[in-house]
Amino acid sequence: MRKTSAWPLSQLCVALIIYASLYPFDQWRNQGIAPWAFLTAPWPKYWVGFDVAANVVGYAPLGFFLTLSAMRMGWRGQSILGATLAAALLSLAMESLQSYLPSRVPSLADFLLNSLGAWFGAFIASALEQLGLLDRWSQFRERWFVRDAYMGLVLLAVWPVALLFPVSVPLGLGQVWERVEDTLTSAFEATPFEDWIPLRAFELEPLLPGAEVLCVMLGLLIPCLLGFGLLKQIWQRVVFTVWVLLFALGMSALSSALTYGPAHAWVWLGTPALVGLVAGWVLAVLLVWLNARTCWAFLLLALLVQQSVLNQAPESAYFAQTLQLWEQGRFIRFHGIVQWLGWLWPFAAMLLAFARVSRERSSQD
Repeated sequence: MRKTSAWPLSQLCVALIIYASLYPFDQWRNQGIAPWAFLTAPWPKYWVGFDVAANVVGYAPLGFFLTLSAMRMGWRGQSILGATLAAALLSLAMESLQSYLPSRVPSLADFLLNSLGAWFGAFIASALEQLGLLDRWSQFRERWFVRDAYMGLVLLAVWPVALLFPVSVPLGLGQVWERVEDTLTSAFEATPFEDWIPLRAFELEPLLPGAEVLCVMLGLLIPCLLGFGLLKQIWQRVVFTVWVLLFALGMSALSSALTYGPAHAWVWLGTPALVGLVAGWVLAVLLVWLNARTCWAFLLLALLVQQSVLNQAPESAYFAQTLQLWEQGRFIRFHGIVQWLGWLWPFAAMLLAFARVSRERSSQD
């Protein structure tokens, strides 16, 4: 079987769909309604354009990546049908489980729109294959990236999406330890395990400007080092740093626009952020000469330093209030998805870097 980034991306799509479909995962109970009752329920009287688009678009990537995975495995004949049926079964399961969540309403229309979205994504993948564009991507990947780059490419593809979640420090993904500590404290309060929780021995304080510059610089350098470990040529690395910088600017501006409004898209780009971006890009260009093993080692070190500094600072009270915009109305599911991506991305990159450093060391021994 040919290794492909499409398969892990399809599994990521499944995880995100499950999260979005069953959020907020509480108050489960039998409401006296059969899980399949929605299949014969009356058709909705009102249609909301956002919900229709979300149901179609939400399943299109799954259909696309499942079809692409099937074609990479040699199952070209029935790839569209198989991907659509698999996505439809997932949607059926999610709608059925929603009957046990009082805050969710299963719907036949949602199921049909999900299936339509999956078919559309599968059709696009098949059309791209017929046009030869996927073969061109394979050729491009062979020219630019090392053979086993698929997991790293998945992380690089997810990174811009993770940047959409508003953070207190630009590019500061992974600031989660304060929430973890609060969650553990609440969960084990008034239990014998309360004294076992490893609480910090100091109060969190806002980052000094120099520390913020460091976090922003490392936030840009980290995806660059990840790409350096995958790319073959030095000039390709230089081009890659430009794309990383552009994505960092664009996605951070989009996140700010979604949070504060389009007029404040660039409010995050203060002096520390600007200095950090420039320093991070210059440092990345200076490191394009490193070999792959050194890049993975530097990536691991950069992640450890950034997380150590970033998680010593609290989220500002004003920033916490802005998150309410994401946790209400139409943003509620999208908020949860990008929140988890933003929290987990640095630790997934850390695991990959550790695995690569360990493998490179074993191959040399």
